[in-house]
Amino acid sequence: MKDPLDPATISEVIEMALSDHASFGQIRTLHGVTPDEVKALMRRTLKTGSYRAWRRRVRAFADRRAVYK
Repeated sequence: MKDPLDPATISEVIEMALSDHASFGQIRTLHGVTPDEVKALMRRTLKTGSYRAWRRRVRAFADRRAVYK
């Protein structure tokens, strides 16, 4: 992240990342935050177990999308 994000933007990025309907591409377009930066932000913000569950869910969605393509 080039510029530090304000708390409202951080909250919106986290909400989008936790949503099953927003992609990393949409987050990057709206806020300029790369997928690696989103993962780092989520790791810092969420509890360890919540972060792991989120990563499993994101990875499962990516795997399912690959099957349908």
